[in-house]
Amino acid sequence: MSDLVEPEALKSRVDDILRAFLTEEVNRFLDIDEALRPVGEEIEKVARHGKRLRAAFCYWGWRAAGQPDSDALMRAAASMELVHAAAVVHDDLIDGSPLRHGVPTAHLALEDAVRGRTDTPAAARALAMLAGDYLMALAGQLFTTCGLPAAYLARARAVWAALARELIAGECLEILHTGGDHTDTDTALKVIRYKTAKYTVEQPLLLGGLLAGASRPLRETCSCYGIPLGEAFQLRDDLLGLFGDPERTGKSGLDDIRTHRPTALLALTWRSADAAQRQQLRRLLGSDGLHGEHLNDVRTLMTDVGAPARIERMIDARVEEAVRSLDGVDVPTQAHRALLDLAHRATARHH
Repeated sequence: MSDLVEPEALKSRVDDILRAFLTEEVNRFLDIDEALRPVGEEIEKVARHGKRLRAAFCYWGWRAAGQPDSDALMRAAASMELVHAAAVVHDDLIDGSPLRHGVPTAHLALEDAVRGRTDTPAAARALAMLAGDYLMALAGQLFTTCGLPAAYLARARAVWAALARELIAGECLEILHTGGDHTDTDTALKVIRYKTAKYTVEQPLLLGGLLAGASRPLRETCSCYGIPLGEAFQLRDDLLGLFGDPERTGKSGLDDIRTHRPTALLALTWRSADAAQRQQLRRLLGSDGLHGEHLNDVRTLMTDVGAPARIERMIDARVEEAVRSLDGVDVPTQAHRALLDLAHRATARHH
Protein backbone atom coordinates (compact mmCIF):
# COMPACT_ATOMS: atom_id res chain seq x y z
CA MET A 1 0.00 0.00 0.00
CA SER A 2 1.16 3.55 -0.66
CA ASP A 3 1.66 6.13 2.07
CA LEU A 4 -1.44 8.17 1.27
CA VAL A 5 -1.39 11.86 2.22
CA GLU A 6 -3.38 13.76 -0.40
CA PRO A 7 -6.74 14.78 1.20
CA GLU A 8 -8.70 14.49 -2.04
CA ALA A 9 -7.39 10.98 -2.64
CA LEU A 10 -8.40 10.00 0.89
CA LYS A 11 -11.86 11.53 0.35
CA SER A 12 -12.23 9.65 -2.93
CA ARG A 13 -11.49 6.34 -1.22
CA VAL A 14 -14.08 7.05 1.47
CA ASP A 15 -16.66 8.05 -1.14
CA ASP A 16 -16.07 4.80 -3.04
CA ILE A 17 -16.44 2.70 0.11
CA LEU A 18 -19.66 4.41 1.14
CA ARG A 19 -21.14 4.24 -2.34
CA ALA A 20 -20.54 0.49 -2.65
CA PHE A 21 -21.63 -0.28 0.91
CA LEU A 22 -24.84 1.76 0.74
CA THR A 23 -25.78 0.49 -2.70
CA GLU A 24 -25.64 -3.06 -1.37
CA GLU A 25 -27.45 -2.27 1.88
CA VAL A 26 -30.17 -0.16 0.26
CA ASN A 27 -30.80 -2.91 -2.29
CA ARG A 28 -31.34 -5.34 0.59
CA PHE A 29 -33.66 -2.78 2.18
CA LEU A 30 -35.66 -2.50 -1.06
CA ASP A 31 -35.89 -6.29 -1.35
CA ILE A 32 -38.31 -6.06 1.57
CA ASP A 33 -40.68 -3.80 -0.39
CA GLU A 34 -40.34 -1.45 -3.35
CA ALA A 35 -42.40 1.14 -1.46
CA LEU A 36 -39.28 1.79 0.65
CA ARG A 37 -37.42 3.31 -2.31
CA PRO A 38 -37.85 7.00 -1.29
CA VAL A 39 -36.33 6.25 2.11
CA GLY A 40 -33.48 4.25 0.59
CA GLU A 41 -32.73 7.00 -1.92
CA GLU A 42 -32.68 9.60 0.85
CA ILE A 43 -30.24 7.50 2.89
CA GLU A 44 -27.87 7.35 -0.08
CA LYS A 45 -28.29 11.07 -0.80
CA VAL A 46 -27.58 12.20 2.75
CA ALA A 47 -24.38 10.13 2.93
CA ARG A 48 -23.14 11.47 -0.40
CA HIS A 49 -22.02 14.86 0.93
CA GLY A 50 -19.14 16.02 3.09
CA LYS A 51 -15.44 16.74 3.22
CA ARG A 52 -14.85 13.40 5.00
CA LEU A 53 -12.94 15.03 7.85
CA ARG A 54 -14.13 12.49 10.41
CA ALA A 55 -12.85 9.61 8.30
CA ALA A 56 -9.56 11.47 7.85
CA PHE A 57 -9.11 11.88 11.61
CA CYS A 58 -9.75 8.16 12.13
CA TYR A 59 -7.28 7.28 9.38
CA TRP A 60 -4.55 9.49 10.80
CA GLY A 61 -5.16 8.23 14.34
CA TRP A 62 -4.28 4.79 12.94
CA ARG A 63 -1.23 6.09 11.09
CA ALA A 64 -0.08 8.13 14.10
CA ALA A 65 0.23 4.85 16.00
CA GLY A 66 2.66 3.60 13.36
CA GLN A 67 0.37 1.39 11.31
CA PRO A 68 0.59 1.32 7.49
CA ASP A 69 -2.19 2.20 5.07
CA SER A 70 -4.99 -0.37 5.24
CA ASP A 71 -8.15 -0.96 3.21
CA ALA A 72 -9.83 -2.51 6.26
CA LEU A 73 -9.03 0.56 8.34
CA MET A 74 -10.43 2.76 5.56
CA ARG A 75 -13.76 0.94 5.90
CA ALA A 76 -13.73 1.56 9.66
CA ALA A 77 -12.89 5.22 9.01
CA ALA A 78 -15.71 5.53 6.46
CA SER A 79 -18.19 4.44 9.15
CA MET A 80 -17.54 7.78 10.90
CA GLU A 81 -19.22 9.49 7.95
CA LEU A 82 -22.36 7.41 8.44
CA VAL A 83 -22.45 8.51 12.09
CA HIS A 84 -22.31 12.07 10.78
CA ALA A 85 -25.03 11.43 8.20
CA ALA A 86 -27.30 10.05 10.95
CA ALA A 87 -26.59 13.08 13.14
CA VAL A 88 -27.34 15.44 10.24
CA VAL A 89 -30.75 13.85 9.55
CA HIS A 90 -31.71 13.96 13.22
CA ASP A 91 -30.34 17.48 13.75
CA ASP A 92 -32.20 18.89 10.74
CA LEU A 93 -35.35 17.14 11.87
CA ILE A 94 -35.12 18.52 15.41
CA ASP A 95 -34.36 22.05 14.20
CA GLY A 96 -36.81 22.01 11.32
CA SER A 97 -34.02 23.14 8.98
CA PRO A 98 -35.17 23.48 5.35
CA LEU A 99 -31.85 23.13 3.55
CA ARG A 100 -28.62 21.15 3.77
CA HIS A 101 -25.97 21.32 1.04
CA GLY A 102 -28.39 23.49 -0.92
CA VAL A 103 -31.10 20.81 -1.21
CA PRO A 104 -34.19 20.06 0.91
CA THR A 105 -33.43 18.25 4.15
CA ALA A 106 -34.59 14.65 4.57
CA HIS A 107 -37.81 15.41 6.45
CA LEU A 108 -38.90 17.79 3.67
CA ALA A 109 -37.69 15.67 0.74
CA LEU A 110 -39.64 12.69 2.08
CA GLU A 111 -42.92 14.61 1.97
CA ASP A 112 -43.21 13.56 -1.67
CA ALA A 113 -43.44 9.94 -0.55
CA VAL A 114 -46.53 10.64 1.58
CA ARG A 115 -48.09 13.47 -0.45
CA GLY A 116 -51.89 13.65 -0.24
CA ARG A 117 -52.18 12.41 3.31
CA THR A 118 -53.72 14.63 5.97
CA ASP A 119 -50.60 14.10 8.10
CA THR A 120 -48.01 14.55 5.35
CA PRO A 121 -45.46 16.64 7.38
CA ALA A 122 -45.68 14.37 10.43
CA ALA A 123 -45.38 11.22 8.34
CA ALA A 124 -42.37 12.61 6.47
CA ARG A 125 -40.70 13.55 9.76
CA ALA A 126 -41.28 10.02 11.05
CA LEU A 127 -39.67 8.57 7.91
CA ALA A 128 -36.69 10.89 8.32
CA MET A 129 -36.27 9.88 11.96
CA LEU A 130 -36.20 6.21 10.96
CA ALA A 131 -33.77 6.94 8.11
CA GLY A 132 -31.43 8.58 10.63
CA ASP A 133 -31.76 5.60 12.97
CA TYR A 134 -30.93 3.23 10.12
CA LEU A 135 -27.87 5.27 9.15
CA MET A 136 -26.54 4.94 12.71
CA ALA A 137 -27.12 1.19 12.60
CA LEU A 138 -25.33 1.01 9.25
CA ALA A 139 -22.39 2.91 10.74
CA GLY A 140 -22.02 0.21 13.37
CA GLN A 141 -22.33 -2.51 10.76
CA LEU A 142 -19.64 -1.00 8.51
CA PHE A 143 -17.32 -0.53 11.49
CA THR A 144 -17.67 -4.07 12.85
CA THR A 145 -17.39 -5.71 9.42
CA CYS A 146 -14.49 -3.57 8.22
CA GLY A 147 -12.13 -6.55 8.04
CA LEU A 148 -9.83 -5.76 10.97
CA PRO A 149 -9.21 -8.55 13.49
CA ALA A 150 -11.76 -8.93 16.28
CA ALA A 151 -9.06 -8.18 18.86
CA TYR A 152 -8.43 -4.80 17.23
CA LEU A 153 -12.14 -3.97 17.21
CA ALA A 154 -12.47 -4.94 20.88
CA ARG A 155 -9.94 -2.23 21.80
CA ALA A 156 -12.28 0.41 20.34
CA ARG A 157 -15.55 -0.83 21.82
CA ALA A 158 -15.67 1.55 24.78
CA VAL A 159 -15.01 4.64 22.65
CA TRP A 160 -17.67 3.59 20.13
CA ALA A 161 -20.18 3.34 23.00
CA ALA A 162 -19.07 6.72 24.34
CA LEU A 163 -19.46 8.27 20.90
CA ALA A 164 -23.15 7.32 20.71
CA ARG A 165 -23.85 8.23 24.33
CA GLU A 166 -22.18 11.63 24.18
CA LEU A 167 -23.57 12.58 20.76
CA ILE A 168 -27.12 11.93 21.99
CA ALA A 169 -26.41 13.71 25.27
CA GLY A 170 -25.19 16.77 23.39
CA GLU A 171 -28.29 16.83 21.19
CA CYS A 172 -30.50 16.51 24.28
CA LEU A 173 -28.63 19.34 26.02
CA GLU A 174 -29.15 21.59 23.01
CA ILE A 175 -32.90 20.90 23.05
CA LEU A 176 -33.08 21.50 26.81
CA HIS A 177 -31.27 24.84 26.50
CA THR A 178 -32.94 26.06 23.30
CA GLY A 179 -35.28 29.06 23.51
CA GLY A 180 -34.34 30.31 26.97
CA ASP A 181 -33.81 33.99 27.72
CA HIS A 182 -30.09 33.50 27.36
CA THR A 183 -27.42 30.83 27.55
CA ASP A 184 -24.06 31.38 29.22
CA THR A 185 -20.92 30.70 27.21
CA ASP A 186 -19.88 27.71 29.33
CA THR A 187 -23.21 25.97 28.68
CA ALA A 188 -22.99 26.74 24.96
CA LEU A 189 -19.48 25.28 24.81
CA LYS A 190 -20.60 22.16 26.68
CA VAL A 191 -23.38 21.65 24.14
CA ILE A 192 -21.04 21.90 21.16
CA ARG A 193 -18.40 19.72 22.84
CA TYR A 194 -20.79 16.81 23.20
CA LYS A 195 -23.07 17.41 20.23
CA THR A 196 -20.34 17.93 17.64
CA ALA A 197 -16.76 18.42 18.78
CA LYS A 198 -16.05 14.99 20.23
CA TYR A 199 -17.55 12.88 17.43
CA THR A 200 -16.01 15.12 14.78
CA VAL A 201 -12.36 15.02 15.89
CA GLU A 202 -11.48 13.41 19.22
CA GLN A 203 -13.41 10.16 18.97
CA PRO A 204 -12.58 9.31 15.32
CA LEU A 205 -8.93 10.02 16.12
CA LEU A 206 -9.10 7.86 19.26
CA LEU A 207 -10.88 5.07 17.40
CA GLY A 208 -8.16 4.99 14.77
CA GLY A 209 -5.48 5.03 17.44
CA LEU A 210 -7.13 2.30 19.52
CA LEU A 211 -7.61 0.06 16.50
CA ALA A 212 -3.88 0.44 15.90
CA GLY A 213 -2.94 -0.28 19.52
CA ALA A 214 -1.93 3.29 20.41
CA SER A 215 -0.01 3.87 23.64
CA ARG A 216 -1.60 5.71 26.55
CA PRO A 217 0.45 8.90 25.88
CA LEU A 218 -0.70 8.91 22.26
CA ARG A 219 -4.33 8.39 23.30
CA GLU A 220 -4.01 11.31 25.71
CA THR A 221 -2.60 13.42 22.89
CA CYS A 222 -5.58 12.47 20.72
CA SER A 223 -7.89 14.02 23.32
CA CYS A 224 -5.70 17.07 23.97
CA TYR A 225 -5.67 17.71 20.22
CA GLY A 226 -9.21 16.59 19.42
CA ILE A 227 -11.39 18.38 21.96
CA PRO A 228 -10.19 21.98 21.38
CA LEU A 229 -10.02 21.41 17.63
CA GLY A 230 -13.53 19.97 17.58
CA GLU A 231 -14.78 23.00 19.50
CA ALA A 232 -13.02 25.32 17.06
CA PHE A 233 -14.65 23.43 14.18
CA GLN A 234 -18.15 23.99 15.57
CA LEU A 235 -17.46 27.61 16.54
CA ARG A 236 -16.48 28.21 12.91
CA ASP A 237 -19.64 26.43 11.78
CA ASP A 238 -21.82 28.59 14.03
CA LEU A 239 -20.13 31.73 12.74
CA LEU A 240 -20.66 30.67 9.14
CA GLY A 241 -24.24 29.76 9.94
CA LEU A 242 -25.01 33.43 10.54
CA PHE A 243 -22.36 35.26 8.55
CA GLY A 244 -21.67 32.85 5.69
CA ASP A 245 -23.17 33.07 2.24
CA PRO A 246 -26.12 30.60 2.04
CA GLU A 247 -25.24 30.00 -1.61
CA ARG A 248 -21.92 28.59 -0.42
CA THR A 249 -22.88 27.07 2.94
CA GLY A 250 -25.98 25.38 1.50
CA LYS A 251 -27.94 26.25 4.68
CA SER A 252 -30.32 29.00 5.69
CA GLY A 253 -28.65 31.82 7.62
CA LEU A 254 -31.82 32.23 9.68
CA ASP A 255 -31.76 28.75 11.26
CA ASP A 256 -29.98 29.68 14.49
CA ILE A 257 -32.12 32.80 14.99
CA ARG A 258 -35.41 31.09 14.19
CA THR A 259 -34.72 28.15 16.51
CA HIS A 260 -32.89 30.27 19.14
CA ARG A 261 -30.17 27.68 19.51
CA PRO A 262 -27.77 27.99 22.48
CA THR A 263 -24.66 28.90 20.47
CA ALA A 264 -21.56 30.55 21.90
CA LEU A 265 -22.03 33.36 19.36
CA LEU A 266 -25.48 34.18 20.73
CA ALA A 267 -24.29 33.78 24.32
CA LEU A 268 -21.46 36.28 23.80
CA THR A 269 -23.79 38.66 21.98
CA TRP A 270 -26.31 38.57 24.81
CA ARG A 271 -23.68 39.09 27.49
CA SER A 272 -22.20 42.10 25.67
CA ALA A 273 -25.48 43.70 24.59
CA ASP A 274 -27.07 46.67 26.34
CA ALA A 275 -30.74 46.78 27.38
CA ALA A 276 -32.00 48.08 24.02
CA GLN A 277 -30.00 45.49 22.08
CA ARG A 278 -31.28 42.69 24.32
CA GLN A 279 -34.84 43.85 23.70
CA GLN A 280 -34.17 43.72 19.96
CA LEU A 281 -32.77 40.20 20.29
CA ARG A 282 -35.82 39.06 22.28
CA ARG A 283 -38.09 40.23 19.47
CA LEU A 284 -36.16 38.28 16.85
CA LEU A 285 -34.95 35.08 18.48
CA GLY A 286 -37.38 32.24 18.01
CA SER A 287 -39.78 34.33 15.91
CA ASP A 288 -41.70 33.12 12.90
CA GLY A 289 -41.70 34.95 9.58
CA LEU A 290 -38.07 36.03 9.74
CA HIS A 291 -36.43 37.18 6.51
CA GLY A 292 -33.18 38.59 5.19
CA GLU A 293 -33.62 42.01 6.77
CA HIS A 294 -33.91 40.42 10.21
CA LEU A 295 -30.73 38.45 9.56
CA ASN A 296 -28.91 41.66 8.66
CA ASP A 297 -30.18 43.28 11.88
CA VAL A 298 -28.80 40.44 13.99
CA ARG A 299 -25.50 40.48 12.11
CA THR A 300 -25.16 44.22 12.68
CA LEU A 301 -25.97 43.90 16.37
CA MET A 302 -23.48 41.07 16.83
CA THR A 303 -20.77 42.99 15.03
CA ASP A 304 -21.47 46.14 17.06
CA VAL A 305 -20.89 44.28 20.35
CA GLY A 306 -17.80 42.49 18.97
CA ALA A 307 -19.12 38.93 19.29
CA PRO A 308 -17.86 37.59 15.91
CA ALA A 309 -14.35 38.91 16.62
CA ARG A 310 -14.35 37.19 20.00
CA ILE A 311 -15.44 33.92 18.41
CA GLU A 312 -12.56 34.26 15.95
CA ARG A 313 -10.15 34.63 18.87
CA MET A 314 -11.68 31.58 20.56
CA ILE A 315 -11.18 29.60 17.35
CA ASP A 316 -7.56 30.72 17.02
CA ALA A 317 -6.81 29.87 20.67
CA ARG A 318 -8.26 26.38 20.32
CA VAL A 319 -6.43 25.64 17.09
CA GLU A 320 -3.19 26.80 18.72
CA GLU A 321 -3.89 24.56 21.74
CA ALA A 322 -4.54 21.57 19.48
CA VAL A 323 -1.41 22.13 17.39
CA ARG A 324 0.72 22.67 20.50
CA SER A 325 -0.43 19.32 21.90
CA LEU A 326 1.41 17.60 19.04
CA ASP A 327 4.78 19.02 20.15
CA GLY A 328 7.06 16.30 21.41
CA VAL A 329 4.67 13.42 20.76
CA ASP A 330 6.33 10.46 19.07
CA VAL A 331 4.37 9.97 15.83
CA PRO A 332 5.58 9.40 12.28
CA THR A 333 6.47 12.60 10.46
CA GLN A 334 3.81 12.02 7.84
CA ALA A 335 1.06 11.67 10.46
CA HIS A 336 2.29 14.75 12.31
CA ARG A 337 2.20 16.76 9.10
CA ALA A 338 -1.29 15.47 8.24
CA LEU A 339 -2.69 16.36 11.68
CA LEU A 340 -1.29 19.89 11.40
CA ASP A 341 -2.92 20.23 8.00
CA LEU A 342 -6.25 18.88 9.27
CA ALA A 343 -6.23 21.36 12.16
CA HIS A 344 -6.23 24.23 9.68
CA ARG A 345 -8.49 22.65 7.06
CA ALA A 346 -11.15 21.90 9.66
CA THR A 347 -11.34 25.46 10.95
CA ALA A 348 -10.18 27.83 8.21
CA ARG A 349 -13.41 27.49 6.24
CA HIS A 350 -14.99 30.42 4.44
CA HIS A 351 -18.18 28.82 3.11
